[in-house]
Amino acid sequence: MATDDDTGWLATARREPSPNRDARPPGAAVDLIVIHAISLPPNEFGGPGIIELFTNRLDPGAHPYYASIHGLKVSAHFLIRRDGELIQFVSCADRAWHAGVSSWRGRAACNDFSLGIELEGCDSAAFTDAQYRALIALLDELRGRHPIVDVVGHDDVAPGRKTDPGPCFDWKRLRDSRS
Repeated sequence: MATDDDTGWLATARREPSPNRDARPPGAAVDLIVIHAISLPPNEFGGPGIIELFTNRLDPGAHPYYASIHGLKVSAHFLIRRDGELIQFVSCADRAWHAGVSSWRGRAACNDFSLGIELEGCDSAAFTDAQYRALIALLDELRGRHPIVDVVGHDDVAPGRKTDPGPCFDWKRLRDSRS
């Protein structure tokens, strides 16, 4: 994978630019990756809901659940679909709004120093082989471009508030890929 003109956009990812982003604080180095899971509607895969949410185009009338989240201003840097497709919403140079109220190793506001990767999934379904392959390749690329120290789950930076990537995420598989 390569970036386009070092702007933080991956050339191999489909771009769906999100307005839900801003500049990182001056001097903030990206050294954390936060892995998330999302499905919209909940526990359903393949629809346009995730992209619509991250680009502020979610129709609150399209599904009963959407009315409760309509108006949220959230994003992530990347989404990996069930088939392994990689979509990028925010340049790695910018701050995506993915972790919310969060902290890691005594540092608050994880969005300031992290990249957010969403996997299309939920707490009750295993992730796909294609997703793990795409995630491992993406992590390798990001580690080559940033001084990444930790890769954690959303539940690690927002304990008690978030559960993703959930009990079906295979952390051992991810660790073994680095061997």
